[in-house]
Amino acid sequence: MQTDVLRIGTRGSALALAQASETRALLMAAHDLPQEAFEIVVISTSGDRIQDRPLSEAGGKGLFTKEIEEAMLDGRIDIAVHSSKDMPTKLPDGLELSAFLKREDVRDAFIGRASPHLEDLPHGAIVGSSSLRRQALIRRMRPDIDVVMFRGNVQTRLRKLDEGQVHGTLLANAGLRRLGLADVITQLLPADTFPPAPGQGAICIESRIGDARANAMLMPIRHGETERALACERAFLAALDGSCRTPIAGLARLEGDRLSFRGMIITPDGKQAHEIEADGRAEDAAMIGAKAGDRIRDKAGPAFFDGWT
Repeated sequence: MQTDVLRIGTRGSALALAQASETRALLMAAHDLPQEAFEIVVISTSGDRIQDRPLSEAGGKGLFTKEIEEAMLDGRIDIAVHSSKDMPTKLPDGLELSAFLKREDVRDAFIGRASPHLEDLPHGAIVGSSSLRRQALIRRMRPDIDVVMFRGNVQTRLRKLDEGQVHGTLLANAGLRRLGLADVITQLLPADTFPPAPGQGAICIESRIGDARANAMLMPIRHGETERALACERAFLAALDGSCRTPIAGLARLEGDRLSFRGMIITPDGKQAHEIEADGRAEDAAMIGAKAGDRIRDKAGPAFFDGWT
């Protein structure tokens, strides 16, 4: 069913709604259209509803996208706005990632109560995180503290922190900034020593392949540099079959027509890690990421991945 209004699908969390609103504002400005030309459609996802166990046990990243993608394939929405780090590397037939917005800060943010800095937490402190990558990196940095599963949206996790359930937690700086909550951050962790998830800080937009109307609307808001960086990072993930079950970090940076990439795989207990660096022409972003993934897999050996899934 075709309508004049462009329907934007999103999850219902405050952060997801902020990202959808940011996308709508960019489209309004790019096409000189009023807010009424766009409808934000909230869709409940399995990932939002399942709160009693880690996503790695429930089905992985696709739990945050499945119902939204079904709505797009059914024609109930025209485009979908996602956090890039939540996107599986394999999309349903008929759908594509058609645009990336300009990337925010990629770093992880620590919010501490027992100490403002992760490295200064007292022995035996409890840190909560739902990310296997963050959990593994914390254990690598501070094997003496207790890392626990910490599900929920940003506001829920901050409430649990204030209630004293944990002594600290980690969230994406980009998400906190988009919510106007940067003031809660007690430490920004350097990307070189605490590398981010592939895609962290970037909003992506999914649409139906061949949808000329959606493509024409999205063309002016596409950010080429972010698009190339994400092509590299997602190719690295794909080479490693990356999902919520796998602690993987990766970050591509562009300078002019050159791209540099650093990636890491780490065991969930934080005891073993392998890192890799690669660079090349920005136009070869996907190939650089894929080759880096193959190289780091060969470097680690098959035993490294035992017990990941």
